[in-house]
Amino acid sequence: MRTGQERFKAAIAAFDAANAEDPNRDEGQPKELLYAQRMSAMLARFAPEAGEVVRLAVRAQHIQRWQRPRTSYPMDRQGYLQWRAGLYQFHAEAAGRLLQEAGYDAASIERVQAAVGKKGLKANAETHLLEDVTDLVFLEHYLAGFFARHPDYSEEKWLDIIRKTWRKMSPAARDFVLAGKVSLPEAARPLILKAVG
Repeated sequence: MRTGQERFKAAIAAFDAANAEDPNRDEGQPKELLYAQRMSAMLARFAPEAGEVVRLAVRAQHIQRWQRPRTSYPMDRQGYLQWRAGLYQFHAEAAGRLLQEAGYDAASIERVQAAVGKKGLKANAETHLLEDVTDLVFLEHYLAGFFARHPDYSEEKWLDIIRKTWRKMSPAARDFVLAGKVSLPEAARPLILKAVG
């Protein structure tokens, strides 16, 4: 029987081993492994007091995402929504399976799955904290690449994208950004400030 700390370490190791199989690379590392590490690092900066359930959920949020590519769904708005819903379920199931193997009880697994599956975004504090961390990681690590891949987007489209992200964030996460605790990409900084000003 594992202790609580041993169980937590086993679960994180299992999540990381699963994500290390990602054939895609980012900065020379498996893409989803690096993403998971960035999520944990951001949680430690933004909410160092976060409980075990959230620490597990942020590490598992994109678990084995490459197995459900966007291209496997119709390339329209409806296809995008189906892909997102399918991803939430896939990630929740994968996380649940690995948590069970690590020795977690059903109640803890359900809470992690609810957060990873984006259940009760407005009502569930654990889900909302996961969403905050997701948005902060996007702004710091992925907005610049997204910006570079879409030079054809108008300023209005960019403002809309940034505002949609901003609306999903809690006041605490917004304050974290405005206090300069997130490294914003220089190219997008004026747009971000205009969008949220």
